[in-house]
Amino acid sequence: MSDLSYSLIKKELDVSALRQRVIAHNIANINTAGFKRSDVVFEDKLQDALDKNGQYLDSVEPEVVRDDSTSFREDGNNVDLDKEMTDMAENNIMYDALVSQLDTKMGIMRTVINEGR
Repeated sequence: MSDLSYSLIKKELDVSALRQRVIAHNIANINTAGFKRSDVVFEDKLQDALDKNGQYLDSVEPEVVRDDSTSFREDGNNVDLDKEMTDMAENNIMYDALVSQLDTKMGIMRTVINEGR
C-alpha cells in the first residue's frame, strides 16, 4: 500500500514509539543531577510537508530535542514527573487511535480483496 493515509499512519506510529522511548528515558533520569529532559518534535514538520501537498512526506523525520529552558531543582534536573506521565498517557491514546485507524484501513483492504474475487 502506498497511499498517503497509510504512509501517515505508519510514520505516526514510528514517531509514537520514539516518543514513548524518550519519555521513558526522561522518567528513568528523574534523579540524575543536571539531566535535561528531551522531547520529540514532529507534528509541525509534518504539517509543513502536508501543506506542500505531501510531496516531502517521506523526508519528514522526527527530531529529539533537549529542553534546556527550565530547571525545577537546584541540581539542574528539569524532569517533571507529572508532565512526563501526562505526555505518556497522551502518547498512549494517540498510539491506540493510530492502531485503530490502521486496523480499519486493513479491514477495508481485506473487504475489497475478498469481494473482488
